[in-house]
Amino acid sequence: MFYLIPGLGADERVFRSILPLLHGDTHVLHWLTPEPDETLPHYVARMAEAIPPEQPCLLVGVSFGGVVALEICRIRPLARAVLVSSVPDASCMPPLLRLIRGSGVYKLFPPQWLKLFPRAGQWYFGVKQNEYPLFREILRDMEPRYTRWAIHCLLHWDSTSVGRSIQILGTHDRVFPPGPTPVDYLIPGGGHFMIISHAKEIAQILNQLVVEPDEVIR
Repeated sequence: MFYLIPGLGADERVFRSILPLLHGDTHVLHWLTPEPDETLPHYVARMAEAIPPEQPCLLVGVSFGGVVALEICRIRPLARAVLVSSVPDASCMPPLLRLIRGSGVYKLFPPQWLKLFPRAGQWYFGVKQNEYPLFREILRDMEPRYTRWAIHCLLHWDSTSVGRSIQILGTHDRVFPPGPTPVDYLIPGGGHFMIISHAKEIAQILNQLVVEPDEVIR
């Protein structure tokens, strides 16, 4: 059983290439509208209502979706997190995001500004030219209230005592570049948008994790 969680501001469209390749039941979890001043644990508890407590499953989170997957695992002990283009704990945040967090500059720019520079986003996220129309659609449909909330949660994530996970990362990921921490599966040439561009390779890994579940909890 797979539960798929898209990245920050994205939706089920990012899984359109990988969905036909996965073996077994698959469900996409949709982002909820944050309540005023809602904490990440409270938000995650609402999202987790879609997952039966007695259901063993793989939570496949992309980017910020990986953070949410790890948080869901705190309250769904039979779930196991698989991180795609994401980080296993807050200590793995790259220098650029630490700088953005420390300076507070993200508070000065409304999320709508992201939509004004799609080509810069294309470079930063490693979006190939044939994927650019989809990327622009997702960027256009980003909801400002959710986006502002999610950016704050990502930058101030408290990952203390977070559980184990399986990390799938691309060698060319500019958002979460590979660092000194070992990566379980490194995808050659994969960027931050590799859930689209490298769907076949990622699907092979996920299907193997279903066949060999012990691999998920090593």
